[in-house]
Amino acid sequence: MAMDDDRLRFSRRIQFLLLAWLGRSRSGRIEFIRRFGYKDIVKATEGFRKVIYSNYHGSAYRAKFKGGEVALVKELNALDLGRERFDEEVQLLGRLRHRHLLTLRGFCIGRKRLLVFDNIENGSLKDHLNDPLKTPLNWKTRIQIAIGVAAALDYLLIFSSNDAQIYDVSVNSCNIMLDENFTPKISDIRVNRHPKNHPKAIHDSCSEGSCADEECGNVIFQLGVLMLELITGQSSDRQGNDLIEWVQDSCIANSIDKMIDPDLGYNYSSRELQKVLAVARLCIKTRYEPPSFSITHVYRYLQKKIDVAA
Repeated sequence: MAMDDDRLRFSRRIQFLLLAWLGRSRSGRIEFIRRFGYKDIVKATEGFRKVIYSNYHGSAYRAKFKGGEVALVKELNALDLGRERFDEEVQLLGRLRHRHLLTLRGFCIGRKRLLVFDNIENGSLKDHLNDPLKTPLNWKTRIQIAIGVAAALDYLLIFSSNDAQIYDVSVNSCNIMLDENFTPKISDIRVNRHPKNHPKAIHDSCSEGSCADEECGNVIFQLGVLMLELITGQSSDRQGNDLIEWVQDSCIANSIDKMIDPDLGYNYSSRELQKVLAVARLCIKTRYEPPSFSITHVYRYLQKKIDVAA
């Protein structure tokens, strides 16, 4: 265990140094972020009617631009930030580069303040778990989604520490987008308005805007709920409480077969499922007690124990 911790610390140090170098190379303005016309956004979102999800921080819309490009457009509710703060938000979000984060492609200032993110060709994870008309996700894809999301959270933790900037993130099946290859992308990331020397790198955040931040689970808890969704095929409301209660029901808890999404049939690895379920249960315990482990530990464990590349 001590050797594993030493290796983890060494790996984190290498990642930190690499991101420090990347941060220096990106210290100037990011010129390739495009400014979209407000009328173009209105047309692409069909008048802001194609809502993907909505929370306290704003709504996200599916947009299809001329030429067929499908993107996610996010509306920021904080219109009182001022132009300078909005420009800062665009620049800081534009620095983030990870395979499992939606990349910021552009922005728009009009009647609404909008951010335009990259390809979401296959919509949200929730769509694929709940829509009977969509082809069910196979076990390999579900595992790749769990590991990919954990990898992105690990990246945000390191990047926030290096960048002296705090990024709020919310994780649930509504805001995990899937590209044309079903690669998962976290879409709900915001720049926190705390001072840059604030000690907390990634803050707890709500999956729904109707509850106060202190009532919502942290990202480890949210990742645990997401893994339960992937296993059961059940979507979660009430910040995961309903799904957790269902999984902990005595009839379900004593029979894994009753818990598994019927769409999977028998096409899954029992060994892998047991390991993912164990991690999910450990993560959801952090809702009521401080975790003794980090997102990095979860990510490394899944990488080591599951034979699927993220």
